[in-house]
Amino acid sequence: MTTPSEHIELSIVVPVFNEEQIIEALVQRMVAAAKAITPAYEIIFVNDGSRDGSLKKLKAACQDNSRLQYLSFSRNFGHQIAITAGMDYTKGDAIVTIDGDLQDPPELIPEMYEQYKNGYKVVYAKRHKRKGESFFKLITAKAFYRIMARLVSFEIPLDVGDFRLIGRDVLEYLKTMKEPDKYIRGQIAWLGFKSTYVMFDRDERKFGKTNYPFKKMLRLAFNGITAFSDSPLKIAMTLGFTVCIISFLLLIYTVLVFIFERELVLPGWASIIVSITFLGGVQLLCLGMIGEYISRIINNVRERPLYVIDQASESIKEDAIQK
Repeated sequence: MTTPSEHIELSIVVPVFNEEQIIEALVQRMVAAAKAITPAYEIIFVNDGSRDGSLKKLKAACQDNSRLQYLSFSRNFGHQIAITAGMDYTKGDAIVTIDGDLQDPPELIPEMYEQYKNGYKVVYAKRHKRKGESFFKLITAKAFYRIMARLVSFEIPLDVGDFRLIGRDVLEYLKTMKEPDKYIRGQIAWLGFKSTYVMFDRDERKFGKTNYPFKKMLRLAFNGITAFSDSPLKIAMTLGFTVCIISFLLLIYTVLVFIFERELVLPGWASIIVSITFLGGVQLLCLGMIGEYISRIINNVRERPLYVIDQASESIKEDAIQK
């Protein structure tokens, strides 16, 4: 039985979205992994606006085991926000974040904790194989991580997701980073604490469909790039400068043709149309990039809460009142 004064050694945060079919297995495996490390643990499940019976099953599990807690959002706020909310209410010295679809094996947590006890502040679970995922997703994910690594000014780990362990001091710094467009794996890498990784093979999804379709993956990738790099703005400026040079050279060419041949090549309307549409596309692209950065500024200025809790365990409710 946990008490407010009890020292918690390990906290596990599990975001859940429409995982009704695997809640029992999820709880069982998480508890077994935590018990293998310490009896002083807590597991916080974050229901991110599930539309199935996930919340009902999570409540039942929490009633059976006082080491389990839950909080439920008023609507779907997104995966990164769900992880953030769970971490906000942890009390452990070490904090593990792991997705609730069981593609990442909880059985790896003891090995990660061992690395933490060896002095590492951040322990990543690095994917060796990703079973059950399409060739397109594998290629685009691999390309993104490598592009991201080249764009940012700090070292960012390759081929890792949100399955990781961090120390309490890392979390305290992470809490000061209040931006609403979260990219947690980038924020942790930016902090620069001593880190390592353990390798694993990611399982394929047993039930349902992925909660991260291409659209969400693209949004997350763009959040990551714009949160930690101004390279898109520099690329837009370079592209605009290049187009100006090309346009200037075409202008000189047109003048020379008129001077020496005394004619304007009127039949070249196709090239004119292509040039106009190309220039228009470049301008819209540059405006879109600038607009994305402005949008991030507006979101930060609004200072709206990152999430809204609709229901929660009693201990979490008490912590929320104190905050």
